[in-house]
Parts: sequence; C-alpha cells; structure tokens
Amino acid sequence: MIKNSMRMIAIVFGSSMLLTSCYSYTSVVGNGAQGNNQTTKWNHYVIYGLAPVGVSDSKQMAGGSENYTVHTRQSFVNGLVSAITFGIYTPTVTTVTK
Repeated sequence: MIKNSMRMIAIVFGSSMLLTSCYSYTSVVGNGAQGNNQTTKWNHYVIYGLAPVGVSDSKQMAGGSENYTVHTRQSFVNGLVSAITFGIYTPTVTTVTK
C-alpha cells in the first residue's frame, strides 16, 4: 500500500516536472504597448544559457518608442533546438510590442 502511494507520488511529481511550460518574462516600459506593432528576434546563448553570444537590444527593437512591452520566452522550437544540441546552444525569443 505504501509502495503504491509512493510510486503514484513519484509519477505525479515526474509528470508535473516534465509537463511544465516554457519560461517567459515580460517587462513594461513607460505605459506599455500602445498598439499592435511587433518586432521579434532570437537571442543566442551557449552552455545552457550561461554565456550570451548574441542578445537582442529591446530599446533598439522599439525604434525610439517610449512606451512598449518586452516579452522574452523560450518557445517550443527554442526548447527543441536546445534539446537537440544537448544544451550547448540555447536560444530564446524576444518580442517587442509598440
């Protein structure tokens, strides 16, 4: 009985870890996005994201706008690329909405 309970807890815990969504974070500059104009660029990291190789500049992507929203995330495609390269190359995506 206890073994079955522990096994079920382990399965639920493992499933919850494997089925979590990709990470993301959002920054609001000024009053945030005033329209629906979006610019998207990939960010390039190596060694599990520890060393940046090419990171996008959100201020430059905003094109001089004072009010915009920056959303950086690791999409499914980014996670897939990271898994294929065993974490040696780990990209993310930055989207700036003006």
